[in-house]
Amino acid sequence: MKNSSPAKGIMYLFLIIAGVIAAFPFIWMVLGATNKSIDVVRGRFFFGLNLIENFKVLSETVDVLGAFWNSLRNAVVGTLASLLICSMAGYGFQIYRNKAKDRLMAILLLSMMVPFASVMVPLFRMFSQAKLLNTTLGIVLPSISTAFLIFFFRQNSASFPMEIVQAARVDGLGEIGIYARVYVPVMAPTFAAAAIIVFMSGWNNYLWPLIILLKQESRTMPILLASLTSGYVTDYGILMLAISICTIPTLFIFITQQRRFVEGVLGSVK
Repeated sequence: MKNSSPAKGIMYLFLIIAGVIAAFPFIWMVLGATNKSIDVVRGRFFFGLNLIENFKVLSETVDVLGAFWNSLRNAVVGTLASLLICSMAGYGFQIYRNKAKDRLMAILLLSMMVPFASVMVPLFRMFSQAKLLNTTLGIVLPSISTAFLIFFFRQNSASFPMEIVQAARVDGLGEIGIYARVYVPVMAPTFAAAAIIVFMSGWNNYLWPLIILLKQESRTMPILLASLTSGYVTDYGILMLAISICTIPTLFIFITQQRRFVEGVLGSVK
């Protein structure tokens, strides 16, 4: 016991130092949002009194609330659609396995090697002809089904007990009913982990919205943040405040769903 105390002390010290290093950018961001630009440049590491003024100038400079709503709407719609489609695909690949489906899964995994830049121009022409520019559907469709998410659900479905499926079929429950009433509740941690991944990806998506959103009122938070640094002089107080606002949804979702996220990544099923 005496020998373990120094080891535990060193471990806790290491964890504290690692935690401080990990939290430092967030602390710096929040402190910077309350200070003037010159104070941020000078490295002032204290709360300031300029938060209200920064928000007032930010609201007058750009439509931050509109951009926040656009990002939130796009991310929520994309997350719900991706979870539905990819979970059904992953469920089907695992439950109804055969050689043809395994080959198709291999092709889907190979598609992950294709960079988005190589299909960006054809996608833009296709969506332009379909009149989907400046729309939520136009932003969501390219990412509504991804090989990674399908593979993620398939791998986690490997631990899904087939006995439950067979018992449900004996009781007369259809395949859609098995998916909705049996698979989804049992795989809740996997859905939570996938939701966090997809939401964060959709919220932080920059390149495709930059291409497809041609109107100022349709732009999202990442595009708005980029516009704040494109001038001759950057107001770092306003920039820090905008970044803080942009971080709120992902931080909230991750904190509230952290336990389920870990369970889903580890593939645990209760």
